[in-house]
Order: sequence, then C-alpha cells, then structure tokens
Amino acid sequence: GDAIMAFWNAPIDDPTHELNACEAALDMLERVERLNREREAAAKANGILFIPINIGVGINTGRCVVGNIGSDLRFDYSVLGDSVNLASRLEGQCKSYGLPIIIGSKTANAAKDKFALLELDFIAVKGKKEPEVVYSIVGRDDLANSGRFQRWRELNMNMLSRYRSRDWTGALAAIEQGLAA
Repeated sequence: GDAIMAFWNAPIDDPTHELNACEAALDMLERVERLNREREAAAKANGILFIPINIGVGINTGRCVVGNIGSDLRFDYSVLGDSVNLASRLEGQCKSYGLPIIIGSKTANAAKDKFALLELDFIAVKGKKEPEVVYSIVGRDDLANSGRFQRWRELNMNMLSRYRSRDWTGALAAIEQGLAA
C-alpha cells in the first residue's frame, strides 16, 4: 500500500524541492535494489524462494494545504490538495506503465536539466478533467547527457508522435527501434 508520503518546501522553503524529490526517488530505487540483492543471496543460501520488493513513486509539484491536520486527540503534519492527489494517482500508474517513477509535468519542467526524463503519455486521472503529461525519471544528469540516452529519447519522442497521429505501423517500428537501442 501507500506506506510513505514525503513532501518538500514546507515548513521551510526549499527552492530546489522538485530536484530533491527526484533525487530521493532515485535513492530509494538504488536502496531497494541493494536490499533485493542481499535478500536474494540470503534466500539462495537458505534454499528458499526469493520474491523481490518493488516500489512505485509518484511525484507532482503544486500548491496544497500544509499543516497539522486532525483533532486534539490525533493529528499529523501533512499535505492535502489536488496536487497531492495527482502524485498519489501517478504512483498508482507505475504498475500500468511498468516503471518505478512517474512524475507530473510541473516536476518534469523543473527537473529536465538535472535528470534523464522520458515523456510517457497524456493521462486523465480520476478527479481531473484535463489530461496531464507524465514523464518517467530513468537516471541522473550523467545518463541524461549521454549520447545513448539522447538517441533513446529521440526514438521515444518519434514513437509518441507517430502514436498520437495514429500511425500505428510507424509507432510499432519506433518501438522496435527503441527496444533494439
């Protein structure tokens, strides 16, 4: 389930909150990979079945209500609002897209120069009328600046363009090129 929610830029201003959220998501993936390697080795040594832990992360940027929410008996310092709901909905799409991190367009705009991002789709999530352009973070700036990633992103944009113009043959060909790359 949704075991963890984190937020940046409250209660103290954080001018790089989008970047910090993206960095935290990548750090989480690296640590889960390390944990899975350790668990797999232990399972193999003990002759038991290894089932990996997988996570999904949704990140969005926007205005929200921040503060102590609840009653005198129980309260949490938390966030509420449309942008928070969208982040949760993006996390829920990780399984559908087979990707561990999905981010909204405002986050992507802030992170585009520091992370390797791929545009995924336009999605309309429950509770919103307008579709959101969503992206995935696939690495840090070292990957983003590599020629290999630039080619991959170009193939991805070509595929999306063909898909959106209903050129199914061209979209499938672009997918094949992307898989080969």
